[in-house]
Amino acid sequence: GKLYCLTTSRIYMGQTGARRLHVSVVLNAKAKVAMSRFETGSAVNYEKLLNNINIVRKRLNRPLTLAEKIVYGHLDDPTGQEIARGRTYLRLRPDRVAMQDATAQMAMLQFISSGLPRVAVPSTIHCDHLIEAQTGGVQDLQRAKEVNQEVYNFLASSAAKYGVGFWKPGSGIIHQIILENYAYPGVLLIGTDSHTPNGGGLGGICIGVGGADAVDVMAGIPWELKCPNVIGVKLTGSLSGWTSPKDVILKVAGILTVKGGTGAIVEYHGPGVDSVSCTGMATICNMGAEIGATTSVFPYNKRMKTYLDKTGRKEIAELADEYKECLVPDQGCQYDQLIEINLSELQPHINGPFTPDLAHPVSEVGAAAQKNGWPLEVKVGGSSSSMQLTALFFCSPHLFIVTALAIAGTLNFNPETDFLTDAKGEKFKLVAPSGDELPARDFDPGEDTYQHPPTEGVALRVDVNPQSTRLQLLEPFQKWNGKDLENLRVLIKVKGKCTTDHISAAGPWLKFRGHLDNISNNLLIGAVNTENDAVNKIKNQLTGEYGGVPDVARFYKANGVEWVVVGDENYGEGSSREHAALEPRHLGGRAIIVKSFARIHETNLKKQGLLPLTFSDPQDYDKIHPDDQISITGLKSFAPGKPLIAVIKHIDGSSEKITLNHTFNETQIEWFQAGSALNRMKELQK
Repeated sequence: GKLYCLTTSRIYMGQTGARRLHVSVVLNAKAKVAMSRFETGSAVNYEKLLNNINIVRKRLNRPLTLAEKIVYGHLDDPTGQEIARGRTYLRLRPDRVAMQDATAQMAMLQFISSGLPRVAVPSTIHCDHLIEAQTGGVQDLQRAKEVNQEVYNFLASSAAKYGVGFWKPGSGIIHQIILENYAYPGVLLIGTDSHTPNGGGLGGICIGVGGADAVDVMAGIPWELKCPNVIGVKLTGSLSGWTSPKDVILKVAGILTVKGGTGAIVEYHGPGVDSVSCTGMATICNMGAEIGATTSVFPYNKRMKTYLDKTGRKEIAELADEYKECLVPDQGCQYDQLIEINLSELQPHINGPFTPDLAHPVSEVGAAAQKNGWPLEVKVGGSSSSMQLTALFFCSPHLFIVTALAIAGTLNFNPETDFLTDAKGEKFKLVAPSGDELPARDFDPGEDTYQHPPTEGVALRVDVNPQSTRLQLLEPFQKWNGKDLENLRVLIKVKGKCTTDHISAAGPWLKFRGHLDNISNNLLIGAVNTENDAVNKIKNQLTGEYGGVPDVARFYKANGVEWVVVGDENYGEGSSREHAALEPRHLGGRAIIVKSFARIHETNLKKQGLLPLTFSDPQDYDKIHPDDQISITGLKSFAPGKPLIAVIKHIDGSSEKITLNHTFNETQIEWFQAGSALNRMKELQK
């Protein structure tokens, strides 16, 4: 079949534009290295990290994992904070915030609504997601600048006014810029992209969040994170041949499944770590988002030191050497789960179809395809954050396994052992791929695409045209009225997988990321309705007619009818996009009731004043019918750890009660009562 090499590798023009501006300066031989001369106060402070670690280690009286060291090392109150893995909520002080242009729009609109004059921590906006690959790098970049001019102007002007660094379109992919400029061993960084964990390849705890979380951190408010469990992945042996770093995470995904990492940090360790390049470690951490993990991290080692040196951060590497105790796990530390992988025995993997946790060694995928009736013929191969073949298979190494299978034209081919036949009828084998770990002549600084914010932005103005179809200033959501939620309609009962892309589709909808009302027209248009197995076709219980999900939601809202969504397992997995939480709130939703939630989405729902609730008994999902009305009671005594009760009223006049669990803490309950986290932030300023 034909081979299409659809690469989305970063645009090299200016991908490391900050290198020219980046100067690492030793401020204190024992403590701080300024991250760059254009960001006052952004510094590596290993001494504070070490002090906090020592406080917590003494309190817990046990060895700490690396994940614990970095997370607990950023506690707002290391002395008084209650710490229990998987149970308590930690109040943390992240070092930095990073936002990509699609999510930065809503994050900046929310920050503007907060009324604060300037961000409290170093923050950056990266313009990469709105560039569509169509023709070629130069042409696509120019088209993006023209099509998105209004949005780019808004982001640039709001960044300047509020003290945020701005990476212009053409700078490159956000994760690579962070890795080359901002990530470092021991950093706690949050980013409004689910693949922010990429930075774990440089020894940092880098976590994907919603825009509302980013606003909290930019506002100087301690950021809350449920104390994560820690899954250890011990690597032995070494990578070789056709096997690449991606095969490590594909193997882990096959073991843990897409939700197996939920609520946990995946911590790689062991002697095999040293055989993986720094960028390879970043790739493994990047794809950890596919298993629902909070983030992933590798311990500081010589590979990271070399990478820091090559990217102009030699002083940070020297300090990391000095404070290495903070940047590796303690001997004898305990993991909640331990996985062992011998890299010398690891085979190239293909995961899929349709889900990244269905793992097969390349030697077995052909037989599995034949057994399950999957198509064997390979017609299209492509490259993105993970390799894709026909039918959503994910492959590795980066392009080579895909290329090999595309050349063979079939999934029933193992490049490690099988031969191909050339035009002369002679058999040959493909040679295993190889490449340089780092560029021999260092990194090309490229074009200067970084906009440094002025020292003072009060006099600057951010204009949003009231007639704009792409940008819309936010209006605050209504406060809770102090009563139970009575007679809520079931907008839709969702069947099976429901990712944030099902809830708030991307593609052509990206252009409305800064306009809440317009983007709400994509609400749940990809979700499958249990009533009829249809997509975007639900019954309006007030009229008896069928319509699109957002249309029915708008009808309910216009008629003063509030509603709930009922869902299945791991609801809201995938991208961190907070529009999937903003839209239901905007169109009159009050609660989302499911079997289980993906971490980021659950938090996003809480931030917007919605109630993310889970069935105490998952089988209660079957008790709810599309024409039911649901009342949620117990809100007057809403408290952490205390379940709520749902009264289900059936159309035949009967009713039944079910128990609904939640993970709200006291602060999050205040968000609900205020109408949103942003509303609560404003209340606290008065």
